[in-house]
Amino acid sequence: MNYQEDLALALELAEVADAISLARFRALDLHVETKPDRSPVTDADRAVELAIKEVLAAKRPEDGIVGEEFGNSGSASRKWIIDPIDGTANYMRGVPVWATLIALSIDGKAVVSVVSSPALGRRWWAAPGIAKTSDIDGSIRDLKVSAIADLENASLSYNNLQLWDSYGYLDRLINLSRKVWRTRAYGDFYSYMLLAEGSLDIVAEHDLKLYDIAALVPIVEQAGGTFSAIDGELTEAATSVLATNGKLHETLLRELS
Repeated sequence: MNYQEDLALALELAEVADAISLARFRALDLHVETKPDRSPVTDADRAVELAIKEVLAAKRPEDGIVGEEFGNSGSASRKWIIDPIDGTANYMRGVPVWATLIALSIDGKAVVSVVSSPALGRRWWAAPGIAKTSDIDGSIRDLKVSAIADLENASLSYNNLQLWDSYGYLDRLINLSRKVWRTRAYGDFYSYMLLAEGSLDIVAEHDLKLYDIAALVPIVEQAGGTFSAIDGELTEAATSVLATNGKLHETLLRELS
């Protein structure tokens, strides 16, 4: 299948999102609420998602939508999965590491995606046979994961220790940290984009939702990496995920099992 039109639309949606989110970043009147799951949401999150839904309603009325803030609409085999601002906690504190995540899933598999981080001046996108990024100077380059094949030379990024503890994996993370070259917690979308660029070799996180994950998968996979659940197969219900450069994946599944 040719996904060029879908990718072009995803990039258009990213432009719409960036214009809204960047204008509200560090705004003194930014409105913040706490959702029932205790995660924050801002007026910018909601405005971005509504704007994306409006474009999709006009250009892809038969497609379904899964959004973080306003739930699901439609039940088509083609659905757009939207996280309007991944890294809302960063966004509301003025930390520039946040992005809009946009994915097109067909029959349960994310195949096209864009991750757009306007405060960093960066964007990443993928479709079958394509994995690219634009740098802050506007130049575009291909994405390719690293060739690191040994744990002792690998760089690992994870999300916060409290989540690893609450999921019962903290001891395994600490044990793994003793075997790798370097550990960092870059967090949210950014760890996976660094993996796709070859700057990291392993990313593992817990307590994620479908809209946190979907847009990351095509970018990592088309860059040559491997994406799964920590305990094996990646499904739409997965909440604990593992992404690697591929060469390290089976080793990491054993280390974290």
